Amino acid sequence: MNIDAFFKFLETQKPFRQRQLKKIVFVDLLEDWSLATVLPLDTRETLAKEIPLTIDASYEPAENGGGKALINLPDNLAIETVLINHNSGRLTVCVSCQVGCPMNCAFCATGKLGLKRSLTAGEIVEQFLFFCRQAKKEFGTTPTNIVFMGMGEPFLNYENVWQAVECFNDQLGFNIGARKISISTSGVITGIDRLSKEDKQVNLAISLHAPNDVLRSKLMPINQTQPLEKLIPAIDKYIKKTGRRVMFEYMMLKGINDSPKQALELAHLLRGKLCFVNLLLYNDTGVFQASDPETAKKFKQLLMDNGLQVIERYRFGRDIQGACGQLAGQKINNDLEDAY
Repeated sequence: MNIDAFFKFLETQKPFRQRQLKKIVFVDLLEDWSLATVLPLDTRETLAKEIPLTIDASYEPAENGGGKALINLPDNLAIETVLINHNSGRLTVCVSCQVGCPMNCAFCATGKLGLKRSLTAGEIVEQFLFFCRQAKKEFGTTPTNIVFMGMGEPFLNYENVWQAVECFNDQLGFNIGARKISISTSGVITGIDRLSKEDKQVNLAISLHAPNDVLRSKLMPINQTQPLEKLIPAIDKYIKKTGRRVMFEYMMLKGINDSPKQALELAHLLRGKLCFVNLLLYNDTGVFQASDPETAKKFKQLLMDNGLQVIERYRFGRDIQGACGQLAGQKINNDLEDAY
């Protein structure tokens, strides 16, 4: 569905018609304009011709419910998005904001693709709309949370990401509370500063993955130009301005960043901040391996012993290669292989 065209069409309509159209697409989740009988016949026919409700996507279910979708774009590129079933009534959609990613983090499959282009606001919203429809069929309800943790760096596509956030938060549409929306960045300081000035209480997550500059620069090239000595003060400034807690994501990599010494370094780096650490259990890709369970347990305990709040994310989507750092798009990979 061309949601960008839908946004433009909304602008031409009177307020009462805008409310009707938003309800049809974002609340009723209709997939055929002919079913939207509150609209005049000629309007339905026009919309069916110019902005059909179909979404060109393939879906791969996960073992625990939810799954991964590959959404095909008009220019023959594709993106991946994931629905995570927490088995607690909470359903989270992980959306992509770019085709590929320019950050080239060493542990991330998406970064190996490079950047093809940024997504429009409508292409971001389409991912969530797809899973609203899917979740309604699968669970009888719709997703409750959104995380910008898929393909791409959100703060390098700020305007379109924020327009999508406003659509998600719209009370006449999806009506997802701002506090149920999280944006993850590899450390784009200008984006962190910009987010601190927004009027919506969206959550900020920082992909950290190392407790010092030497290691972080090896894992995440962005650290070479925006090192911790610049990033940490920017986060402190964000916390002071917003009063909001920040999540630090830390991918556990065997023999790389999981030693007791590194746990203590991390505790020292984050001590006293309004934050918590999200330990991510890596899915082996051939380049890196996941930390051993006992090592991860000790690492977590050291952080907690030193005053940090820690949560541990299990391997959601492991069976469908939908876990953190694995979104690459099989269609994209195939296209790259065909090109060489």
